[in-house]
Amino acid sequence: MLKLRRFLHLVHFVCVITLFPTNASAAERNVIFIITDDESPTLGCYGDDAARTPAIDAIAADGFVFRNAFATTASCSASRSVVMSGLHNHRNGQFGHQHHYHKFASFHDVVSLSLPRVMARAGYRTGHIGKFHVAPKVVYEYETWLKGNGRNAVQMAERCREFLTNTADDRPFFLYFGTSDPHRGGGKDETSESELKPDLFGNKPNRQAHDGVNEVFFSPADVNVPPFLPDTRETREELAQYYQSCSRIDQGVARLVRILKDADLYEKTLIVFTSDHGMAFAGGKTTVYEGGLRVPMVVRDPYQKVRGLQSDAMISHIDITPTLLDFAGGLDEDNNCPKNILNAAQFWKQRGEAVDENRNGNKPFDSYHGRSWLHCLSNPAEPHHQTVFASHTFHEIQMYYPMRVVRDSRYKLIWNIAHPLPYPFASDLWAASSWQAQLKKGPDAPYGMMTVNRYVQRPEFELYDIQNDPWESTNLADSAGHQVILQQYQDKLKSMQKTMQDPWIMKWEYE
Repeated sequence: MLKLRRFLHLVHFVCVITLFPTNASAAERNVIFIITDDESPTLGCYGDDAARTPAIDAIAADGFVFRNAFATTASCSASRSVVMSGLHNHRNGQFGHQHHYHKFASFHDVVSLSLPRVMARAGYRTGHIGKFHVAPKVVYEYETWLKGNGRNAVQMAERCREFLTNTADDRPFFLYFGTSDPHRGGGKDETSESELKPDLFGNKPNRQAHDGVNEVFFSPADVNVPPFLPDTRETREELAQYYQSCSRIDQGVARLVRILKDADLYEKTLIVFTSDHGMAFAGGKTTVYEGGLRVPMVVRDPYQKVRGLQSDAMISHIDITPTLLDFAGGLDEDNNCPKNILNAAQFWKQRGEAVDENRNGNKPFDSYHGRSWLHCLSNPAEPHHQTVFASHTFHEIQMYYPMRVVRDSRYKLIWNIAHPLPYPFASDLWAASSWQAQLKKGPDAPYGMMTVNRYVQRPEFELYDIQNDPWESTNLADSAGHQVILQQYQDKLKSMQKTMQDPWIMKWEYE
């Protein structure tokens, strides 16, 4: 009888486990990568006292903050191709926007290095939700494509719940979570009393709320105006809308964290939070100034013993793919490429696609431009890059204005290759009330650290003492006392262009 009771108890226990499965055996070393659209480091964890970002700040407090994280180009498609390939966009081929008539795309053979492909080959189930904005799709293929409103990160998080908590697949997960906030869009705020109405930045008009979101509204008087923008009524009104959009993202992050905690996955999941580039204001997005290239990079690695740290190490978006692959155990550190690298020629031959196309620019894709920064998480005093490089060529196709940048902790050199041309505007930045208000005042009107005319008509070289002039107010390129430094940084720039296989290096010879 005792044996029978024990047997029945065992059967009951097994039935309970079957009917109510737990995540006790859920896969380890999962990854959620969150990338927002046009967001500067306007977060509480970066010292912005106007921001309302408690969820991201909590991740930072129990994680890691990189204070010197940089995009390589302040343009959506081009930047995302860098994030998902570990290669500068001038090399991967995604020179500008992917959509509509712009039609830029990466080389087909980037498939050997692309983030979703290498994570899958490292044993991960891969999922994507939100903004994609790169091509070809097959190069950056995810196993699971989830749909959600990119303006409502809370809804997006809920749409990911089943993917995150799936126990039928014992592989760890990799989720790419791309919001459309805080990109401009959604019309103008017609309730404004200003002649030039601020953009809504994806917010609902008339102080309405997105479904499931507790909208945080900001007063123009209470926002922080970065030094590269003019402190005007129009700018403050637009920043109030921008901050609201950023707060909505934070609530989506909070919902992701809650889903992970409820499923006993929070201590098994790496969370990385960043943006494709800086805020969508003239002087930020599409430029290679600090307002365009500086991005947030907040990381929580639950496997780190010591957390709540910050670092001054310089990191770049080219580092993201090799870093995530390193965390997944799939990085060949000696050759800086995937351990299980895909043979691109065989891949396309088997598919019967792009067989006769120019798939690699006559140079194989066999290693990353970037390097893993995982080592910094356990030792924040360690440096990463001594110098970072930026490469911008297009935003929209009609906006040809190639710029190349070399920057270290002391100086920053910008080469405006198309400098005789007026600087081209993205359509949404041209229409921005913050820009139009100053444009109406004339070419000598102040615009941040510049004038309107100085912003539009740029010199060939811009050299900044970034240590003492972090917001790039004084161009030293023509300073008699800085000609030796100018030459040194021009040489650095040429060297990095050669190392990073930049075709625009030829411009030194004939322009």
